[in-house]
Amino acid sequence: MDRQLILLAEDDEDDLFLMRRAAVKAGLANPLQVVRDGEEVLAYLKGEGVYGDRSQYPFPTLLLLDIKMPGMNGLDVLGVIRRDPQLRRLVVVFLTSSNQEQDINLAFDLQANSYLVKPGDTAAMTSILEKFKEYWLMMNQYPNCPALEAA
Repeated sequence: MDRQLILLAEDDEDDLFLMRRAAVKAGLANPLQVVRDGEEVLAYLKGEGVYGDRSQYPFPTLLLLDIKMPGMNGLDVLGVIRRDPQLRRLVVVFLTSSNQEQDINLAFDLQANSYLVKPGDTAAMTSILEKFKEYWLMMNQYPNCPALEAA
């Protein structure tokens, strides 16, 4: 699973910088494709608009999703994903700054696969990504996602 693409939904430049830096330190070799808001997440997953060329924008192995994004938030995005027969098996891991019980409960009500709270420093983010890599990219078994088969 080393080279499978990870779609990262992140609108904050500082968080994106931290994530990229920690990914290098954690030895996360997977390419990261970044989208900035919920509408862009869905366009990417559905291969619409600028994301129509799957050789340039391959379907991701998993989605790292932030809750607080402009426009459609991450919880709304997850709701759309889980209702779409082509996308519903996509593995979705929240990586967000919200540690609010209400957000955590809503994420799992919407069938999130995991919920991680972003730390504020590179060392802590590196530690999270090392564990993330070990479990999600080396140990976890993935279902067949119909959207991937159609790509």
